[in-house]
Amino acid sequence: MAALESLLFQDADMPALLAACIPAELDALEFGVIGFDADTVVRIYSQTESQLSGLAPERVLGKRMFTVVAPCMNNFMVAQRFEDAEAQAEALDSTIDYVLTLRMRPIKVLLRLLAQPGQAMRYVLVQRRV
Repeated sequence: MAALESLLFQDADMPALLAACIPAELDALEFGVIGFDADTVVRIYSQTESQLSGLAPERVLGKRMFTVVAPCMNNFMVAQRFEDAEAQAEALDSTIDYVLTLRMRPIKVLLRLLAQPGQAMRYVLVQRRV
């Protein structure tokens, strides 16, 4: 695995890098990490994402990603891409400009959508724009 301090939002092979991290390592990243399973239940919610979003992990972990945690991502730009990748058994690695609107003032971010066929976790990485 790449040294944690050099792990960047745009690194190649990010799903494997994230899977090799322990929670404390994910918490130290400068971008938010949300990991969810095949049923879209959030299993990973990094401290960075918690601090930036204002949502405590207890309010997010165990909840459905696109209907409870982030319904503002339940659309063709985000949720549908995960569904399409799964249906076609294809990898998903897409970075998009996005505006988060739920429970906060609108904020511009980069989202990186990650999924690999046969891998248990899917990820949304959140990089705040400055």
